[in-house]
Amino acid sequence: MEPSRTVRSLVTAPRVRLGALAFAVAGVLFVLYPAVRPWADESTAEGATAALGSTAWVYSHLFAMVGFVLVPIGLLALYGVVARTRAEPVALAAVVAGWLGAGLTLPYYGAEDFGLHAVGRAAADGGAVDVLDLAEAVRFGPVAVTTFGIGLIALGVAAVLAAVAIWRSGVLPRAGGLLFAAGFVLFLPQFYTPPAARIGHGVLLGAGCLWVAWLLWRSARR
Repeated sequence: MEPSRTVRSLVTAPRVRLGALAFAVAGVLFVLYPAVRPWADESTAEGATAALGSTAWVYSHLFAMVGFVLVPIGLLALYGVVARTRAEPVALAAVVAGWLGAGLTLPYYGAEDFGLHAVGRAAADGGAVDVLDLAEAVRFGPVAVTTFGIGLIALGVAAVLAAVAIWRSGVLPRAGGLLFAAGFVLFLPQFYTPPAARIGHGVLLGAGCLWVAWLLWRSARR
């Protein structure tokens, strides 16, 4: 079957390389996110103030947010590469799930990044702020935590669909998306693990993004 003009325009080498670059930068940022994040004891007022009020808190969460923005761009390039194969419907579903997941996840990260940092700075400056109560209110508001959870689940679904699309495509190595899928599937559970495990998860997710980036970059040569 003759591919549509839209599909042909998506699969140009420069656009595939742009998607590969998006995946690569996202991978680096996902490694930096837990590595740069301050790991003070946030169950105490002193620890929460030190962590939330630090500059490292702002930058680390900003790294994650930019990573979430870049991943759907990479998924779009992946769709272009496999669109003329039997993996096309799955790849398209991955793009849609990725955009929805990123859109639902980013507001929560923005509140964590900028809102909690403002709370931490106010507490550090001696303001009459109950940092623990305010942090809990921001993090565990019913609507906020629900949309956040749905967003991360949608990103996990997108990553699994992307791995399935790579596996079925016949134009990329079959196991090329497995690390990427594992990283996003574990994104929500890793919040309940110690700092060392969360840093390890960042390395896993970063490696998965970089591996898919390399596969797309190679495919652009062809």
